[in-house]
Amino acid sequence: MTDPITPIPHEQAEGETECEHALVHLNEYLDSEMTPEDERRMRAHVAHCSPCLAELSVEELVKQLVRRSCAERAPDALRVRIHEQLTILSR
Repeated sequence: MTDPITPIPHEQAEGETECEHALVHLNEYLDSEMTPEDERRMRAHVAHCSPCLAELSVEELVKQLVRRSCAERAPDALRVRIHEQLTILSR
């Protein structure tokens, strides 16, 4: 018999399901802000939980899209117009 998986990370709030708890901490997992033990727990949970794995995949995709979108630079003409407006507003 296998041991039950420990909630991710730390303790669940009273009345909170393991999935609810995991979903609250998805961004910590994606941003590598968990302890190695908590990461292991998260990996173990999503390996056996299709809904949480699907949500993890969506969050990962959103982070990739935001990262890619933020890498673009505004056209020079737009940057000049914004700078001019900010200069006018700061006076």
